[in-house]
Formats: sequence, structure tokens, C-alpha cells
Amino acid sequence: MVGRGARAGGSVSDLATRGGIGDDLAYLRATYPQPDWRTHANFGQLADFWLHIHASLRAEAAAVETSLAAFRDGRLDAPAFQRRFVPDLNRFLQHLNAHHQIEDSAYFPKFRALDPRMARGFDLLDADHHAIHDALDRNVEGARTLLAALGGAGALDRAAADYAERSRTLLTMLGRHLTDEEDLVIPAMLEHGERRVT
Repeated sequence: MVGRGARAGGSVSDLATRGGIGDDLAYLRATYPQPDWRTHANFGQLADFWLHIHASLRAEAAAVETSLAAFRDGRLDAPAFQRRFVPDLNRFLQHLNAHHQIEDSAYFPKFRALDPRMARGFDLLDADHHAIHDALDRNVEGARTLLAALGGAGALDRAAADYAERSRTLLTMLGRHLTDEEDLVIPAMLEHGERRVT
């Protein structure tokens, strides 16, 4: 499983409870409402790929949650759960980690350079990445404890409940972040064109 050391940035509680970003940060959202994105002349391969990656992350997270719920409800025994859970969780965490690294190193700096008004929004998204990775590290710790309990080392019900809570926190944060990121990134691509950030 992948983890990343804690870094300074947004706090877990802020992202976990944030109700979205304001129009001061998502200043292009009203000009380019989400229902119209795919029909806009500047909606191209990069915007489509970005949304596809986010949909994939949501689906991978849902697969992990589905396996965990099936195990906790008794629909999956321990060996079957472990066979599904470990590869699903690894796939999700590795994909999430790689996606954020690419955004941090390649895309976010280009978006910031496009328009100074975007800087605060991308600073927020960058802080989100740090908060998500702190939650990801806690998720990995909980998963290791759960897997050890499957092997008889610890209280299984408690480990499953603890992991479920850590996972819920991570997925709540991720869901909020992905939606907020889309509200910044896709309208910026529609406004400035994709070539400006590739």
C-alpha cells in the first residue's frame, strides 16, 4: 500500500466539512456551468481525460467500500474479503497518489500561471492534497491493522470499524476535493483552451 509523509497544508477537518468553494475562487463557474461543459467548443481530450480520471478514482473508492461493507455484513468471509480488498485498495491508493503527484508537479503550476486570480484556488487544492495524503496515511495504518486482525492478531470487529471510519473520512475529503477541483479546472480549460496547460 502507498503512503506519503505528512506535509504542511489544509487540515483534515476543513476539507472533511467544507461545503464547496465560493465564487471568489471558482470565478469561472457561473460562466461555464457543469451541465454545459461537454458541449463547449474548448472541451477537448484533456478535460475529458481529467473527468475520466476523477470518475475512475470515485469508482475505485466505491469498490473498496463495497468489499468492506460486504465483509462487515457477513456476505464475504475473511479470505474472500482479503483477496478483493488488498488489490482494490492498492489500486485506488496508487492511482490517487500518482494523480496528485502529476497535478502538483505539472498541471497546477500551469493553471496558476494562466491567471493570477486562479492562484488562491490552486493553493487550496494543493492544501487539499496534503490533507488527503495525511488521511491516506491513516487509512493505510487502519488497513494494516485490519489485515493483521484477519490473521488473528487483534480484535477483528474493532479493526474493521476503525478502518471503516478512516476510509469514510478519506472518501468524504476526496469527494469534496474532486468536485471543487473540477469547478476550477474544467472552466479554466474552457476559458483559456487546453493548449495553455499542456
